[in-house]
Amino acid sequence: MPVVVKLTQVQQHYGALQVLHHINWTLHAGETIGLFGHNGAGKTTTVRLILGLIQHTSGEVMVLGSAPTDINVRRQIGFLPENVMFYPQLTGYETLAYFARLKKVPLSQVDALLAKVGLGAVGQQQVKSYSKGMRQRLGIAQALLGKPKLLVLDEPTVGLDPIATQSLYQLMEQLKLEGTSIIICSHVLPGVEAYIDKAVIMARGHIEALGTLAELRKEARLPTKIRTAGLNGLALQHQGVLKRYELADGEEEFLVAPNNTTEVASQLITLNPSEIAVSPPSLEDLYCHFTQRAGAMGAAGVQQ
Repeated sequence: MPVVVKLTQVQQHYGALQVLHHINWTLHAGETIGLFGHNGAGKTTTVRLILGLIQHTSGEVMVLGSAPTDINVRRQIGFLPENVMFYPQLTGYETLAYFARLKKVPLSQVDALLAKVGLGAVGQQQVKSYSKGMRQRLGIAQALLGKPKLLVLDEPTVGLDPIATQSLYQLMEQLKLEGTSIIICSHVLPGVEAYIDKAVIMARGHIEALGTLAELRKEARLPTKIRTAGLNGLALQHQGVLKRYELADGEEEFLVAPNNTTEVASQLITLNPSEIAVSPPSLEDLYCHFTQRAGAMGAAGVQQ
């Protein structure tokens, strides 16, 4: 697959302060990568480098085969910032038309994008009358102008209700099928988990973990959770069970060593539970594990 973003031995200094250390990762066409990190991890700096807003100190940053400052590259990138700000006196249509002219995109896209994000009926209303969620959807429409080959989304679900959030992720899946590459930064890890192909977890300016969720689970070797109901106190003796918890309503939870998950689950099934659910370590579990390993948990309460 074609390479869309490639960072090679990237380092970034602000005076004497080094904020990025030997950053290496690649994003291919039609791939979605999740970029995660605590406050000060270097995530925002990385995004700014990819967008060509700042110049890296050393290493190489390539976007769509060229430097990110190339005007032709910038026209193929869509960006949704974390805090969306628009001129309140303009209508939704006028706002998108303004950005379309800046990006040299046909105005014919404006109505279609307003409809796509659920703002077709309010496109002629001033932005000052929009709710936070409506402004967020307008920001998403702005990012989609020009059918970008690279879409960078920073906290895209902020202010969106569950239906709008689901619609956004469905839209992302459709864009992926059409070949768009996506970088998504979010602190809502359970929501984004199902939609990323790879995760980059940063801590203190370093890449602490990089790979698919399966690869990160293999590296982290965290226990699997198996929850059951209806065992009525029937005992399970297996060396792979690390801990057992009694929960409400007769439910039990077992923490199981990763290499023993299949065997323990099979034995539990023989006890004829009314319910059984196997949950591998989540993206949130992995994030906490790798952040703790980096010694950065003190800064990790709020991600940025």
